[in-house]
Amino acid sequence: MTFLDSLQRYRLHLAATLVLLAWMYFKIVPDMVKQWHQDENYSHGFLVPFIAGYFLWQRWPDLKNRLVKPDGIGLVVIIWGLIQLLVAWLGVEYFTMRSSLIVLLAGMTLFWFGREVLKGMALPLGFLIFMVPIPYIIYDMVAFPLKLFVTRVSVAVMKLVGVVVVREGNIIMFPTTTLEVADACSGIRSLISLLAIAVAYAFVMKISTRRRWIIIFSAVPIAVATNALRVIVTGILAQWWGAKAAEGFFHEFAGMAVFLLAMVMLVTCGELLRRFGGAAHE
Repeated sequence: MTFLDSLQRYRLHLAATLVLLAWMYFKIVPDMVKQWHQDENYSHGFLVPFIAGYFLWQRWPDLKNRLVKPDGIGLVVIIWGLIQLLVAWLGVEYFTMRSSLIVLLAGMTLFWFGREVLKGMALPLGFLIFMVPIPYIIYDMVAFPLKLFVTRVSVAVMKLVGVVVVREGNIIMFPTTTLEVADACSGIRSLISLLAIAVAYAFVMKISTRRRWIIIFSAVPIAVATNALRVIVTGILAQWWGAKAAEGFFHEFAGMAVFLLAMVMLVTCGELLRRFGGAAHE
């Protein structure tokens, strides 16, 4: 029996399961969507389900003809996902609670349809992890050293071009004003969104797996470098026009410009790998 035949034969069972999942996550998922709306770090979450859906549609011609061989290990994964949901709900740990939905979907796919179908579903299901906001404790662990690194690099570059500046932690002091390198300027916000985009972009391109990983990992230095450039430009302007140069419209515009620049650099990296990286071997 093929995957398509199985979906048609057991459509009522699948519909009942989806209703059960909707009941289990009827508060969890809306709360996550609310965080996408309120927290700019995760606004890309609105796009993630659509991109995952595109990956599924892209693989459908092959996926629908894969043979179904139910695997009992999927039941273990399902039980793990349920335990994960229960423990996270009792401990009010949102990342574990929300990501348990992906574990359950993977477990049910394996249990009902088998490993071949799960392999075909791996990218669409795995990509959904980007819609789950990371725990704030991990966010802070990454953002703080990034702020210090971006501040050090930015101050070093500004000194090279003749700007009179002193650094104190993530505080940049000029003769006439003082600036703080906040989380938004550390690169963490760009990094979270850019990683999701890099994965989508890498798997849309017809290139080798090795080059896909190069594109994905390139998101890290690109995010850091572009945000360092933002701090440098802001610092130079602040020296001449004061703290107002780092506030209001310019601050918002700089954030958008930096992300667009990061996108251009990511696409350029992908194009260079596609054109000059040799033949693709999957």
